[in-house]
Amino acid sequence: MKCKICSVNNKVCFTGQILDRHYIKYYHCSNCNFIQTEEPFWLDEAYSRSINVSDTGYMVRNLYLSKKLTILLYLLFGSKGVFLDYAGGYGVFVRMMRDAGYDFYWDDKYTENLFSIGFEWDKNKKVDAVTLFEVFEHFVNPMDEVRNLLEISDTVIFSTELYPKFSPKPEEWWYFGLEHGQHISFFSEETFEYISSTFGLNYYNVGSLHILTKKKVPAWILFSLKFTRLGLHTVIASRLCSKTWSDHELMKKCV
Repeated sequence: MKCKICSVNNKVCFTGQILDRHYIKYYHCSNCNFIQTEEPFWLDEAYSRSINVSDTGYMVRNLYLSKKLTILLYLLFGSKGVFLDYAGGYGVFVRMMRDAGYDFYWDDKYTENLFSIGFEWDKNKKVDAVTLFEVFEHFVNPMDEVRNLLEISDTVIFSTELYPKFSPKPEEWWYFGLEHGQHISFFSEETFEYISSTFGLNYYNVGSLHILTKKKVPAWILFSLKFTRLGLHTVIASRLCSKTWSDHELMKKCV
C-alpha cells in the first residue's frame, strides 16, 4: 500500500480491532513516519453519529483551545482578521471566539450548526486563518485536504496528537480510537515536516497544537501560548470588542 503522504510503498506494522468487530491493518511509512489504516470500508458505520459518544473532552477542548487561540490570533493578526473554523462541529468554538471578539465563521459538511447559526462561511470569501481541531486524524486523503485548506488560507492552525516515539500498538494508545473507528490517519513531526516542505510552508508545533503557514512565526509568540495559566488570554480579550451583543442584535432581525 502506498503512503498517502509521500507515496512511498509502506508495510503492515500491526493489526487492530475497531468497533468491536472489524480486524484491520495499519501501515507505517519509513520515509515520512506516517501511519494509516487500510482503505477504511467501515466509515459509514463509524459515522452513524458525526461526533462520537466517547468524546467526553469536547467542551473541555473547546474551552482550552479558545484561550490558546485568543492569544495566538491576536499576536499573529491583531484584532481585525477573519477566520474560519473548518469542520466546526456544533459551532461551539465559533461562538466562543466571537464572544471573545474575533470575526469567526463556521463550516462543517456533516454536523448541524447549533451554536453559531447565522455565521456560516461564505465559500467565496478568503480568510486570514483556518482552524480545525481533532480533524486531521479523520482524513482519508490528507494531502488533498491540505491542498483544499490552502485554497482558503495560507495559515492552517489545528490540533491532533502526534504518534508517540515509543511506537505503541493500537491497544496501547487511546488515540487510535478503536471503539469508534473514526481515526484513520496518524501523524508524526516528520510527517508534518514533509507536508510543510511539499507545500512550501513553515511548520510549528506546540504540544498537540500545530501551525502550517507561509508566515514566519517568532519563537516568543509560540512561547506566549504557555501563559494561559496566568490569564494572558483575558488580558488580550479585554482589548477586543466581544460580538455577543452585536450578534444578538443582528440575529434578532432573522427571527
